Amino acid sequence: MRESITFLRLRPTETVNELWVATRRREGTTAVEIDGLTEDQRQATLAGGLVPVSIGLADTDPLAWVIEPGEVKATLRRKIPGWRLTVSDNGDRAAVLDAVARTRCGFLRTGRSKVADAVALANLPGLDVRVSVFVDSPDDAVRAVASGARDLLLRGWDTDAVGNLRKRFNEYELIERGAIPPAVTVDEARTELDEELFTAYLGQIDGSGAVRPRYEWAPGMDMDPPIPEGRVSAQWADPAWTGEQHELDPTSLEPEFAAILQRSLDGSAPTRDEIERLFRARGTEVDAIATVADRLRKRTNGDVVTYVVNRNINYTNQCTFKCGFCAFSKGPRSLNLRGEPYLMAIPQVVERSVEAWNRGATEVCLQGGIHPEFTGDFYVNLVESIKEYLPEMHIHGFTPLEVWQGAETLGVPVRDYLIRLSDAGLGTLPGTAAEILDDDVRLHLCSDKIRTSQWAEVMITAHELGLKSTATIMFGHIDSPVSWANHFEVLRSIQRRTGGITEIVPLPFVHMGAPIFLLGQARPGPTWDEVLLMHSVARIAFDGLVDNIQASWVKLGLNAGGRLLNAGCNDLGGTLMDETISRAAGASHGTFMESSDMEDLVRSVGRTPARRNTLYEVLETSAPK
Repeated sequence: MRESITFLRLRPTETVNELWVATRRREGTTAVEIDGLTEDQRQATLAGGLVPVSIGLADTDPLAWVIEPGEVKATLRRKIPGWRLTVSDNGDRAAVLDAVARTRCGFLRTGRSKVADAVALANLPGLDVRVSVFVDSPDDAVRAVASGARDLLLRGWDTDAVGNLRKRFNEYELIERGAIPPAVTVDEARTELDEELFTAYLGQIDGSGAVRPRYEWAPGMDMDPPIPEGRVSAQWADPAWTGEQHELDPTSLEPEFAAILQRSLDGSAPTRDEIERLFRARGTEVDAIATVADRLRKRTNGDVVTYVVNRNINYTNQCTFKCGFCAFSKGPRSLNLRGEPYLMAIPQVVERSVEAWNRGATEVCLQGGIHPEFTGDFYVNLVESIKEYLPEMHIHGFTPLEVWQGAETLGVPVRDYLIRLSDAGLGTLPGTAAEILDDDVRLHLCSDKIRTSQWAEVMITAHELGLKSTATIMFGHIDSPVSWANHFEVLRSIQRRTGGITEIVPLPFVHMGAPIFLLGQARPGPTWDEVLLMHSVARIAFDGLVDNIQASWVKLGLNAGGRLLNAGCNDLGGTLMDETISRAAGASHGTFMESSDMEDLVRSVGRTPARRNTLYEVLETSAPK
């Protein structure tokens, strides 16, 4: 990757109150620095939406400290990790070097006239520290970086000033950081920070640990995403970015990054590590990935965009599991969220299926909570009952979790149970309950759910029996590019083995009603660029393996879904007629979409709409209006 320059938008102050902090937050500030932070000042800072930094050791706990070399011994006694520390370049060289070496601090803060000397110290073998300096203008920043500084401290800079700074550093990757380095993982932060600081930290960062853009939009909100007119990345908000028409110029990209994209266009799939690199793209690189993904989409799918007329039937919201992301489930082990527990009787599900068939649906999608009274017989009886009345209806049903639980309750192997479901009339499996196929994340996101290997066991077995499936990824909570790349690699391994996955469906985390967010333990959903990357990188990673990448209008709305049709997606999913899981989490979209609305959207981006069945066989191609 290109060498990065980080910057922090902060405000030093001697006095603080919640109103002052909230005003600074609206201006773009991220952190407030206070000499000898008190508990009242900490609480005012957090209440105003920013994070506190203490100048010097204090009795209360800030997110980060700026310490003098003379405070090193006290710091070491408190066992403060280096990533929470900045050492001030005050005192003789030996004392500063000792402080940096012993604390293993993330930053060495120096004055503009001392940058070269501080850089010489930071470059000594055995140290890994960034030289940090206050700058008051882009010219100051250029001089500091020319002298070797790699972290800039900005007081009171507005959006336009930051845009000017970015334009002066085209040869670097400019990354806005919080009070701690972006490389800090969520697991490290969870272990070290108290609950209030952890919540504040998560509210500021994206999946890579950098500061997230400052727009209000998030998946599920009833508003259009903040996409610039001439490009797709919303990384920056200044007019120089939003008003710029982007054209892919490979020569402007970092060579190794450009080579990954070129090899993808040449038919060579990226490795797992290269997928992670793509997920770490920012700004112009995001635009480039979307452009390449769209070329691959056109090569594979042409200009046809598909959808399916279906009905989602969520037959119960009672569940024995306690997944942190789920605002839908109710039950003895779940958090007490809005809505009443319900369980549809099988005749009710059949009645809804018949209604869907009479309205033109070719598929019913069956998913629900894991009811404490369910055994595997329930799922079999449900399929048989629908098929008795609707022998031609395709039943797309039961997550790998439901299949695993069904087999477990009956005491039979997964293979035998899947054979029974298939014989009853099950057509395909939805690839949900995947969330993130990385057990380090699942441990905190859905600790009592099946693990990655068990999910894969169900899917591989189903594919071997001739039952195809979709595959999903739910992202934007406590995950990262590492876990996203791991997830994709699990799916690619399954697909290379079985060829049974029909589509990849990225599902952005809808945070508003999710328990893990309400408890302050998750980010507020993915950024727009992360949404874009998940779909575009999916097209690149699965090129030649899975032909169909779906944009979830349920999570994003039609307008955002339409923009993704120019970033690798060729499918808009189903009309649904009843989806309730996303709505329970706070989404404004998701209950029903008319076929005509989908087709109008497809035509608006210059594509041809086509109605398909679950297996991606085109049933009807719509003529242009």
